[in-house]
Amino acid sequence: MEATSTWDAVASVPASRLPQLLGEVSALLAWAHAQFGPLRGPVESGGLWDYDLQCEREGQPLAAMHYDPESGQLLPAPQPEPDERVSVTLSLAGGPAFAQAFNAEFTPES
Repeated sequence: MEATSTWDAVASVPASRLPQLLGEVSALLAWAHAQFGPLRGPVESGGLWDYDLQCEREGQPLAAMHYDPESGQLLPAPQPEPDERVSVTLSLAGGPAFAQAFNAEFTPES
């Protein structure tokens, strides 16, 4: 069995910064879908990549989100109150080909 790489990111931002955070997550998932989209699925089941995306508003339970490649949007879009903080958690996993492409795209050169 080939190795699987995983990346986990958690961010908690005030509602005013949420659009920027969601834009960054959307850009990452847009790249993954553009490069490997049809091959998405659990790596242990033969997929080249997969992700789990969760959002949590203050005092609310975790809510699953997904990236819609046709609209380029994360759905459902959280609708926080202006003074709320929102936490977004992204777990990304991929096989060797995905990991190599991910690192080439997102690892800064030294």
